[in-house]
Amino acid sequence: MDAKYLVPEIKEALQQKLLPTITLWNRQEGRPRTDNFDRAMKAEIRDALWMLTKQWQMGEFQGDDAGSPVMVKAHVTTSALRQYQPGSGPFQPMDDQLPLETLVEQKPFVMEQQGHIQHMDLRLQLGRRWLKLLEAADMAAYAPDYRGLYGFTLPPPGEHSSDYVYAHAEVWRQYAAVAGRAMDGYRLYSYLTDGATHHASDGIALPDSADAEILNNLGEEFTSWFTQLYQQPRSEDPHAWQPPYLEYQFACAVNDEEQHNAQYLSREYFHGTPDWYVFNRDTGKGIPAEDPLSEKGAFTFSMLPAPIVFDGMPDTRWWSFEDRKTNFAQVKPDTTDLAKLLLLEFSLVYANDWFIIPFRLPINSAARVAGLTVTNTFGETTWIDPSGYGQGQNWHRWEMFTLADAAQRSGPSELLLPALTVKTQEGPPQEEIHFIRDEMANMVWAVEATVPSVTGYGKGGKEHAEETLTYHKKLVSLLGFVPQDYPYQAAISYLSMTQVPEHWIPFQPVHIEGSNREIQLQRAKMLRILEGDTREPERVAPLTTLLREGLDEDIPLPYFIHEEEILRSGIIVTQQFQRTRWTSGQVYTWYGASKKTGRGEGSSGLAFDQILPQANDRTGDASDGGH
Repeated sequence: MDAKYLVPEIKEALQQKLLPTITLWNRQEGRPRTDNFDRAMKAEIRDALWMLTKQWQMGEFQGDDAGSPVMVKAHVTTSALRQYQPGSGPFQPMDDQLPLETLVEQKPFVMEQQGHIQHMDLRLQLGRRWLKLLEAADMAAYAPDYRGLYGFTLPPPGEHSSDYVYAHAEVWRQYAAVAGRAMDGYRLYSYLTDGATHHASDGIALPDSADAEILNNLGEEFTSWFTQLYQQPRSEDPHAWQPPYLEYQFACAVNDEEQHNAQYLSREYFHGTPDWYVFNRDTGKGIPAEDPLSEKGAFTFSMLPAPIVFDGMPDTRWWSFEDRKTNFAQVKPDTTDLAKLLLLEFSLVYANDWFIIPFRLPINSAARVAGLTVTNTFGETTWIDPSGYGQGQNWHRWEMFTLADAAQRSGPSELLLPALTVKTQEGPPQEEIHFIRDEMANMVWAVEATVPSVTGYGKGGKEHAEETLTYHKKLVSLLGFVPQDYPYQAAISYLSMTQVPEHWIPFQPVHIEGSNREIQLQRAKMLRILEGDTREPERVAPLTTLLREGLDEDIPLPYFIHEEEILRSGIIVTQQFQRTRWTSGQVYTWYGASKKTGRGEGSSGLAFDQILPQANDRTGDASDGGH
């Protein structure tokens, strides 16, 4: 080693700093003198005066003679919901064994439209169920007879009315696969429910007359099974969906003398869950007086009140720190966000002033707190009336989970607890409609984004419309039409009207009768104009049941939508199957609709009386609207 790196007297060299150096450490660690950390974790304070000053700073010396609550006794009364009114229909008894979502949202699903079948999947499911019932009852010998009597039959090809099958490859394949082989179970179900004199053995050759009773009993079991499998109102019964408003409207009622026949109205329910916040309270309107009184309950209970605790709650002790996961400083309310400001005030100012008293209420009922007594640490008992009790205190009422009341009633607070499910499963949309405003055309378009298919599954509306139009053009071309060629050498051409895709359904503004300014939106139809078609142009009808309101009646009826329901941003209305499991374990499946905000305005490109430039000579085209 080089001699310059050797230090004979290291101690002397360090004291005299003969060899200056630069020292580096990769890490620094404390050297504990003991393995007991109890004293270090105590945060000991040596100055008692400092503790007194911190208590003064925190306001702990500004006390009063108020004690903390240690015992609460409350009295609560409940009234069961016993009446249900769908839309503007009459009141009817309310089924306690049915979730409110199912009762309100259920709609009849259309099994036949424009003379042809719909929901082939359900029809096959019903047919398979009936054949299984025959097999279980040793009646499988009659299966071929039922397939022949209630079978599928392909429509004749080469006709315009058969476009629902032959225009779509997947429909034609499934239809051809089941025709003559499978049973249409819905045709049997429809026959059995069409009249009391219809039986499952009708039209079947029975070698043994005793088999008729067996088949008839199976028919009753078959109809009962389908009724329980899918919840839907009967065709003659009113349901809560209101087509002019594109939302549900319904009411629930309590029939008792104390509440004066209280009625809970929901006039704008269109998605989510029909919880307490969709209701308004009214009294004594339209509830039959002869109906039985609602079941009432009275409960008096005592318990220890517990202070409310939540994440980020300010701690009243100086040595504790709040949860850093909740950052109230990041809440930036706007001038209109009153709810956010109230939340911040509750969380930061009155956080330790609230106590919770848990109580289990019966579902499908309206509960009222008559009052409660509070006993504090000094043994004092105080009677507390409900918030805003009495006419004199109604002006400063403050309460949570309360219902709006048109009558501004005074009295005990109410809590409405409908029979709701925790989780609902939704299937893919069978129908999806985008309502958009077209300011250029001065109208509203209902774009059928998803339309119901014969197979039972939703299909893209644009794809369905293009396949249908292509099918009709091919049929016209089979007639041997040859367009007439003629020279066209003008520099411009005249276009009377542009074309719009067939899945765009127009809604025109029309005046309400008796008003010069108020308008509604009325459903209309576009023409299907085909080059070479000698028939009268066909009016393109909507395919979704939501837009076919009144169209399938014996005498077709117009369909109007309130103009204010279509927002400037548009709306999207969907319809799909939904499924849930109730508290009893029973599974409920129904067909319901929902509505949400759209994606803005749109343009169909519809224009009239256009002059278009022509670059080259070409032949005339009648499909352009004429020149």
